[in-house]
Amino acid sequence: MKRAGAGGLLIAVPLALALFGPLFVPEEQARGAPFVPLGPLGTDFVGRDTWHQVLAGGRTVVLVALLATALSYVVGVPYGVVAATARPRLVDEVLMRPLDVLLAVPSLLVLILVAAVAGPGLGVLVGITALVNFPDVARLSRAAALEVAGRPALEAMRMQGESWWRTSVVYTGRSMARTLAADLGVRLTGALYLVASAGFLGVGVPPDAADWAVMVDRNRGGLFLQPWAVVVPALLIVALSVGVNLVFDRALREVRA
Repeated sequence: MKRAGAGGLLIAVPLALALFGPLFVPEEQARGAPFVPLGPLGTDFVGRDTWHQVLAGGRTVVLVALLATALSYVVGVPYGVVAATARPRLVDEVLMRPLDVLLAVPSLLVLILVAAVAGPGLGVLVGITALVNFPDVARLSRAAALEVAGRPALEAMRMQGESWWRTSVVYTGRSMARTLAADLGVRLTGALYLVASAGFLGVGVPPDAADWAVMVDRNRGGLFLQPWAVVVPALLIVALSVGVNLVFDRALREVRA
């Protein structure tokens, strides 16, 4: 329980800042000297109040990662189930071989190439992150569905004339739930780091945006003058990633018990 409580607290702080922090940021932000100890956390690389940037900067990282992870599962899980249960088996080969090509390309390269073609924008960033995660989700779903597809119970359901929906979606989906839940924490963490990497590279967000990842990158030049502009957003990203995995680990332990 302590582990789950710690994980919930680690999630709650950055999530609350991402959702409600922008409500407490003034529309017009004054600029002063960069990297000076004014305000609770000093100023950033262009002289803005770092505390205001922290309040406003979580929405991109957190919400884009959540939306991208959800999208990758919405598309990837049915894709993998169809590949595993389709007849004839040639359909499986046709569906899965293109994913091997996607997996062979480094995720950051995909991020840069697609962003260069599609242009900036949070929608593009969500799409790219979902695209990078989609092959892994589909392959995991296929592997889990193949294990279920060989069970005698499923063969009996088919012989009794049960519909594809009942066999491949209801029964198979329920049997895959724990495997997908175990993967979800890791997948969300990967999405968080990919979105943060996009911020470091200036992909999808302006170079001076109020964004935790951008803050870490742009303020690192003043790390020894005013460290909070780097340390605080970095800790918030790490806290969310660690918290998600702690919560999912605890939930899986309780289900197994």
